[in-house]
Amino acid sequence: MSKQIIATDHAPAAIGTYSQAVRTGNTVYLSGQIGLDPATMTLVDGFEAQTRRVFDNLKAVAEAAGGALGDVVKLNIYLTDLANFATVNEIMATYFEQPYPARAAVGVKELPKGALVEADAILVIG
Repeated sequence: MSKQIIATDHAPAAIGTYSQAVRTGNTVYLSGQIGLDPATMTLVDGFEAQTRRVFDNLKAVAEAAGGALGDVVKLNIYLTDLANFATVNEIMATYFEQPYPARAAVGVKELPKGALVEADAILVIG
């Protein structure tokens, strides 16, 4: 099976040795997104703004792959402070509808560029 590399200017450019997403067949693997503004490549301020930017970035990459957030089957969220878990749930509910994807939320010591939240996802399209 072949790999298709997915890239869009509507999400931050990769800041390392990875692709924004890789599609193989009907499955798309979205790389982790932090709260970077794609136009400025700077981190937006505050936990809520970063979380919304993370989901906006994931949405942009999903759409570039021919899908949507509704196609997400697995979502991983990484938090530098698990006290923000309830806020993530509130914001996530504005981006996803039931049935919700499978999800993990993991507390981590730190994230790239000092981000407070990161998320990656797997989509199945079609």
